[in-house]
Amino acid sequence: MTAYEAVKVRLDPTPRQARLLASHAGAARFAYNLMLSHVRRQLSLGEHPDWTMYAMRRWWNEWKDEIAPWWRENSKEAYNSAFEWLSQALKNWADSRKGRRGGRRVGWPKYKSKRTSIPRFAYTTGSFGLIDGDPKALRLPRIGRVHCMENTARLVHGRRIVRMTVSRRAGAWYAALTVEQQPDTRPMAKTRRRDYPVGVDLGVKTLATLSDGTIFPNPHGYDRAQRRLRRAQRTLSRRDKDTNHGRGSNRWRKALDRVQRIYARIAAQRADRIGKLTTWLAVTYPDISIEDLNVQGMTRNHSLAKHVLDADFGEFRRQLEYKTARAGTRLHVIDRWYPSSKTCHRCGTVKAKLPLSERVYRCDECGMTMDRDLNAAINIMVAGSAPETLNARGGDVR
Repeated sequence: MTAYEAVKVRLDPTPRQARLLASHAGAARFAYNLMLSHVRRQLSLGEHPDWTMYAMRRWWNEWKDEIAPWWRENSKEAYNSAFEWLSQALKNWADSRKGRRGGRRVGWPKYKSKRTSIPRFAYTTGSFGLIDGDPKALRLPRIGRVHCMENTARLVHGRRIVRMTVSRRAGAWYAALTVEQQPDTRPMAKTRRRDYPVGVDLGVKTLATLSDGTIFPNPHGYDRAQRRLRRAQRTLSRRDKDTNHGRGSNRWRKALDRVQRIYARIAAQRADRIGKLTTWLAVTYPDISIEDLNVQGMTRNHSLAKHVLDADFGEFRRQLEYKTARAGTRLHVIDRWYPSSKTCHRCGTVKAKLPLSERVYRCDECGMTMDRDLNAAINIMVAGSAPETLNARGGDVR
């Protein structure tokens, strides 16, 4: 079975190349909106449209010379990527409507706006990818050699590139490379630094508390950026966004770029924090136990929603799952109904209530006093190391 990994690098295009990248992204947005209008027109006429990617491509090849005589200015891959994304969006809508897709109900696809949508396009065929003898560059058809901010060849490490998605975020262009890798060739972890299992309790006050007493503080990056973000958004609200044929004034675009850069910095700090922590856990411990947190339910508490989303518990688990598999570490996921915070790890007494304001766990039976997060981490570690058992609701504690 073939496994895939993503490698994301920042591009350093020249002004001419930046204009070409924006042209390709604009062409993909045009093709997406055009085909969405075509599907809506067919539905309004009572027809049964074929919204597969191949049907969209056939219709585009038939009418592109009349609708968009300038289409040759950009690579055909820009248009094909738009058809692929729209076809997948329509399929998700249909599957969600018929109950074949889990999770939240998916709505009808919306038109992509030049103002708010993320400029992007993708390459799946053609001579794209690395350049021999030039490790800090990528080849993009119809654009040419584009310099990268880091050694891309070292990150790819000789693996085959099957897809390259180019996008622009906060004024910077990025290339996400999907590389092919066989599972049996994944590098195994070196000698473990610690040879005992560990339980990880995630929280808002402290990002992660381990059962051996190690604590990783939560820097609260979003809270720390609130002052700068408020000022930038206040300035943006005072600019004229409806002038220049709806594209906004120059000062509005500059203010918008500033807001986007602040958000991008917050996201980069969060990704760096989660990435380093999950990598360290995967290569340090042989067994890791975590909770199956209901993040969506936690965000319903409006007093904690902002802090829960800033901690990014879902991304923590996602990265830990594939990094432990790659490093040969065993990962145990404890059932979300397991009362890890309310249970005394010494005598097993379970409290009926434990409000969030009580940061110290005090057992009424044995008198044990301990930080509540550390007590929960120990219970998680014990539950992950124990044989398979069932909880009170009949579910597997793992």
